Amino acid sequence: MSIKPIRLFGDPVLRTPAEPVTDFDAELRRLVADLTETMQDAPGVGLAAPQIGVSLRVFTYFVDDQLGHLINPDLHLSADEETDDEGCLSFPDLAYPTKRAFGVVAKGFNMHGEPVTIEGTGLLARCVQHETDHLDGVLFIDRLDPQQRKLAMREVRASEWWGEQAPVVKTSPHPTFGKAL
Repeated sequence: MSIKPIRLFGDPVLRTPAEPVTDFDAELRRLVADLTETMQDAPGVGLAAPQIGVSLRVFTYFVDDQLGHLINPDLHLSADEETDDEGCLSFPDLAYPTKRAFGVVAKGFNMHGEPVTIEGTGLLARCVQHETDHLDGVLFIDRLDPQQRKLAMREVRASEWWGEQAPVVKTSPHPTFGKAL
């Protein structure tokens, strides 16, 4: 397990739809552990794999002392909606009123490939929708009305973190690229 750098708005991985998970192996379990540790260190209530540069349909959450993860989510949303302030670890110190479904039933899998269902309202429903949006390449600012989005973008451009380069992935300088022969 390790804490990974969180990708910030402007990084192309945040706009790229993530691939479904097909292998429920040790590497996936490490990813879930890294996501969990990074989310708790930030601290945040949710974190999707693309936010640490991994384009897979996986997210973690920590809402109302409930810690969990979901892989390959499929959402069923309530007709009732609510608007509440929403922020994102990929947009440090930015929060805007965002409309979401009040309730959600999310079906998917855990890291062992077993079926999981998450049912929730309020903050849990908001978190599940927000993180699933990340897996689809959608950001919370995309859900703001045009006037709010314009204000948000103005705030992003004025922020200290705007324009920072995405972390560079280092490769092995050795001819075997880190693999044993």
